[in-house]
Amino acid sequence: MKREPAPPAIPAKNYLQKRLLDPATAAAYLNAAVNDDDSGAFLQALRNVTDARGGIGAMANIAGLNRQQLYRTLSAGGNPELRSLVKILGASGLRLNVMPKEPAKRRSSSRGFTSSTRSSRATKTTSRIRPSA
Repeated sequence: MKREPAPPAIPAKNYLQKRLLDPATAAAYLNAAVNDDDSGAFLQALRNVTDARGGIGAMANIAGLNRQQLYRTLSAGGNPELRSLVKILGASGLRLNVMPKEPAKRRSSSRGFTSSTRSSRATKTTSRIRPSA
């Protein structure tokens, strides 16, 4: 039996960039990266959104940022300031939104905590990226 050649693969980068042009898809993509609790994953996702929007140079012009600074900010070791992050998201048609983190399910324990003690603890927050209106 003769084997047929496999069909050529669809380049994932081109497909991803087309999908990330939609602000709702880009927001969901960035939120998934934020939920990984890995800053490297979020920076990679933000770089992918930037590439989909025309690349570093175009994004720097739209966001009003220095191109070299934006390269450093979005590099693997980058650590964007909140101001830069807000400008990058704004240029992508997105905005930063902070929401309460869903409480973790706890097992009942014999530590003497009552339900009122648990509910009085402060809740942590997590950020969500939303398309801007």
